[in-house]
Amino acid sequence: MRLICTLVAALLSSGVSAAALLESDTLRYEVVNNMPLFYQQMKEQLTYPAAWGNAPETDFARWRAEARSKVDECLQNVPPAPSGWAMRTVATEQREGYEVRKIEFNISAWSRVPAYLLVPEGHEGERLPAVVMLHDHGAHFSIGKEKMVRPFGVSSEVLADADDWAKRCYDGQYVGDYFASHGFVVLSVDALFWGERGCKEGIDYDRQQALASNFLQMGSSWGAYINMDDVRSAEFLASLPFVDPERVGCLGFSMGAYRSWMLSALTDVVKTSASVCWMNTTEHLMTLTNNQNKGGSAYSMLIPGLRRWLDYPHVASIACPKPTLFFNGSRDKLFPVAGVEDAYRTMRRVWSDNDASDRLVTKIWDEQHFFSRDMQREVLEFFQRWLDVKE
Repeated sequence: MRLICTLVAALLSSGVSAAALLESDTLRYEVVNNMPLFYQQMKEQLTYPAAWGNAPETDFARWRAEARSKVDECLQNVPPAPSGWAMRTVATEQREGYEVRKIEFNISAWSRVPAYLLVPEGHEGERLPAVVMLHDHGAHFSIGKEKMVRPFGVSSEVLADADDWAKRCYDGQYVGDYFASHGFVVLSVDALFWGERGCKEGIDYDRQQALASNFLQMGSSWGAYINMDDVRSAEFLASLPFVDPERVGCLGFSMGAYRSWMLSALTDVVKTSASVCWMNTTEHLMTLTNNQNKGGSAYSMLIPGLRRWLDYPHVASIACPKPTLFFNGSRDKLFPVAGVEDAYRTMRRVWSDNDASDRLVTKIWDEQHFFSRDMQREVLEFFQRWLDVKE
């Protein structure tokens, strides 16, 4: 079967039409590697008419409002905001230079969630900079917030799971703890389907597709729900009396990176963002060989109808002129470098058009799909610069 799929891909790339393949006596199907044979024609119809430079609006502030409104239109049937956060501290643990609090709060009118809140010591009476830490997907659902903050008061199995994940993806360092030790208030919340917001029937990769399907059946999307929870998380963090609402950022790796630039695009509560190992274009992701075409995990990052108007870098550009950072890896098999470079060029044009080139960082590392300590250090320095951090 793999040989046939390779043959079909070669024939299509050489100019043989899908119709000609269907007329063949030996190839009687119209889907290969989960893609319709006419996927190239579908991509050619995506002209992104609402993107900066494509849209008729030439005033950037008005374009920005219109583009954000277009994204909001695609976020259908999302939960309303809570009437109050009703935060409750469940437990605390003292660490060197900061306190870790296990809390609960109302993230929407429909959901009350557990979270980790890290608060630096020795800043009584001050309002501090803060960061929403957005965890990855990783096809690993047993933990969520624990990927960003070392858990406490949990079973030895959960702690071992978190420590192992920190080694695999974060170079053995919990990013949330790293930032808290340098003066940032940190909030990390499970996305729906991860950790303490998981599935009653247990962890199963295929259940995410069923969950996404059920969201779609009810006029919404799983991806939209995750995005709106992230917006509410940022609003909650900015509301805390010891947080400076003018110095709130967001940071994530992999799916968390996608969530980070989406969050910055969706709300100006976020003043700066960093996204590590998630940026590309539909042209380079929607191919016969890219991981994205397998579905499943992609559902957590899909907003129905949005690609008719804006591609990934166009949505991310709604954040302009905020300070914004993107890192990708040259050896990251999930995100083709050509697509990364295309997306970076698109975003650099937007920030340049608005005299904000110094506020956009785009960098390709000699790295795989991984958030190394060197990368973490540069991201920390980026936030320290733009959120005016004094340790």
